Amino acid sequence: MSFKIAIIGAGSVGFTKKLFTDILCVPEFRDVEFALTDLSERNLQMIKSILDRVVEFNRLPTKVTATTDRRAALEGARYIISCVRVGGLEAYADDIRIPLKYGIDQCVGDTICAGGILYGQRNIPVILDFCKDILEVAEPGAKFLNYANPMAMNTWAAIEYGRVDTVGLCHGVQHGADQIAEVLGAKSRTELDYVCSGINHQTWFIDLRLNGRKIGQDELVAAFEAHPVYSQQEKLRIDVLKRFGVYSTESNGHLSEYLPWYRKRPDEITRWIDMSDWIHGETGGYLRYSTETRNWFETEFPQFLESAARPIDPAKRSNEHASHILEALETNRVYRGHFNVKNNGIITNLPQDAIVESPGFVDRFGINMASGITLPEACAATCISSINVQRMSVHAAISGDIDLLKLAVLHDPLVGAVSTPEEVWQMVDEMVVAQARWLPQYADAVPAAKERLSKSRIKTREWAGAARRDVRSIEELRAEKTALKQAV
Repeated sequence: MSFKIAIIGAGSVGFTKKLFTDILCVPEFRDVEFALTDLSERNLQMIKSILDRVVEFNRLPTKVTATTDRRAALEGARYIISCVRVGGLEAYADDIRIPLKYGIDQCVGDTICAGGILYGQRNIPVILDFCKDILEVAEPGAKFLNYANPMAMNTWAAIEYGRVDTVGLCHGVQHGADQIAEVLGAKSRTELDYVCSGINHQTWFIDLRLNGRKIGQDELVAAFEAHPVYSQQEKLRIDVLKRFGVYSTESNGHLSEYLPWYRKRPDEITRWIDMSDWIHGETGGYLRYSTETRNWFETEFPQFLESAARPIDPAKRSNEHASHILEALETNRVYRGHFNVKNNGIITNLPQDAIVESPGFVDRFGINMASGITLPEACAATCISSINVQRMSVHAAISGDIDLLKLAVLHDPLVGAVSTPEEVWQMVDEMVVAQARWLPQYADAVPAAKERLSKSRIKTREWAGAARRDVRSIEELRAEKTALKQAV
């Protein structure tokens, strides 16, 4: 088979390499062309060098091109994969730093909450540019696979306003299933069957079967509380399981910022999180991790390049959905996964215009979703709160209506638990002004926002957060990696 796959934001080096090697695990895809595009010429050349090394070592006919000209990369592409972060780590730092001044402590800040909403405002205009190019120069009927967060907002905009055949992809369901299989003592995840449904990052394991035997709430709670690691790392997640009756796909840190109950006071934050790794609730944890990862890659690039000279092993193919979807569409080998699409009857007790994450099957006829799923009422209520925020956020990003943006932030569950309306109005002004270069739709609103900020008397504080860690140096990272190797 010979077709073209374009990867936008290919400078996300580690993830691009994973997608690339996954796809090449499919024997029929040896002759595929990969067109890489990114704003950074330097990052593009680094990832191209790595992928060229993979192709050369494995003696494949695969073609890899790299260009900062996005339309050239998209021209004739059958599949387009997006893993962009508009504004990079610079804008992301503001997503964490500015809300902290108003008492809003986020672990990740890329889905909803103040940081995730502003992230969506930056991404959506760019997503629509992608869609315009796809419709104009890609292969007719091209499919857009979005990996970029905020997943639901980006996918919503691409489907509703971009009018492109889009599916949103995440790996939270797979990671949650791995945990459940482990605590239940499964020999492998293949012994676990499950139905998981909801919205991205708030998806719920509503039916679990281990070797065909149904697993109930009490058994799952006992298994997690008995686990020596997860009982400490996932305290909040286990508490939600006890109260809601079902387990959430999302990590302790992610889940904590989608709810109004666990991060509203500093003493409550430290009670519910675990500092053994960023993903369990550390303040700005993903920002720290992302910064360290970037610094490590830039310093240790020769090592990454050398490690690319290895055989592609299909047994090590990851559980990221992209390669499996492409394989099913092109070869008719059926694949079951959990995908982000417009609801339209998939989940009965969520709004029909929402982007939901739910089970589906892929074959040559496309992505076929199971419909008629009903969530437990508490899960639906929590999802609806986020959906309302997402809807307003998408509409604000499209219209450039700063008042609607403020209302979206005001209705966010965690923001509403922490901040007053006056604080929210000022915080949004401050974030829009700080990120103006990435927010063209708000250009006309920026001067008035600056004027309001100059006259504001609302007090803020410089606060690192309840559980902040400093970015580690390259030397500290090297020492840690050495210690881990010696321990093994």
